[in-house]
Amino acid sequence: MIPNASETCQTIDTETGEPYKQTVAFIFRSPGPIALHLGPLTLRWYGILMATAMALGLWLAYRDARRRRLDPESLLKASELALLGGLVGARLYYVLFNLDYYSQFPAKIVAVWEGGLAIHGGVIGGILVGGLYAWRRGLPVARYLDIAAPSLAVGQCIGRWGNFFNEEAFGTPTSLPWKLFISPSHRPLIYAQDEFFHPTFLYESLWDLGVFLVLYFGLRDRLARAPGALFFAYVGLYSVGRFITEGIRTDPLMLGPIRIAQLVSVLGVAAAAVLVPILLRRARPA
Repeated sequence: MIPNASETCQTIDTETGEPYKQTVAFIFRSPGPIALHLGPLTLRWYGILMATAMALGLWLAYRDARRRRLDPESLLKASELALLGGLVGARLYYVLFNLDYYSQFPAKIVAVWEGGLAIHGGVIGGILVGGLYAWRRGLPVARYLDIAAPSLAVGQCIGRWGNFFNEEAFGTPTSLPWKLFISPSHRPLIYAQDEFFHPTFLYESLWDLGVFLVLYFGLRDRLARAPGALFFAYVGLYSVGRFITEGIRTDPLMLGPIRIAQLVSVLGVAAAAVLVPILLRRARPA
């Protein structure tokens, strides 16, 4: 956690008679979305974190491609297209489920620096663009997906902190020690009188870190004989954590009474439970 402010009170030392400040609580809160002003240029934390996540993901993928004795340059080309498709897909997915707002403010559709990138849309868009490119050139799509899986997990781990700086994707009110202070202008009307909320971005970030560690150090070699199995293991593991955190978020994307991310997470867990064993059985030596 990053306590960037604290509550203090002034107390008199009974022995010296001198006042001193005593910290009574830390306030876990965002310092704001802007990292730096350089003349007319504004650098936002959301963009910095997204760029960092992408760069680290590409670096890990490049290393893993070389380890698997695959052409890393071909992988990078497919990855770059997948990133582009993922960004567009993540934004369109978010906009699609917030049409009431964006139909009134269409200029906001391109304002990705303000947040509003849906990971499920990003994965779909990335697979469609990067996967189609790899398939049309006869490249090993399933192995590319396996290479991408740890990168996706660590990228989400980093990217979730963009929600922290933008004061978004937080949960319901709480009084837990790690409670997150949300500015009044960012609180839902129903919770306007509440100050502290569950830091669901942090929960998901830590979960994604755990998923990355399991995939990269635990399952990568064990599932190597079954191309595609590691990717679907990522889908299943990520979906478990997302289902839980989505249940306490105050800003879920909705389809009627259904939380979209929870529905997709259930489908993700089901797909992993079915496909990972099938792929492993098919890869078993005769």
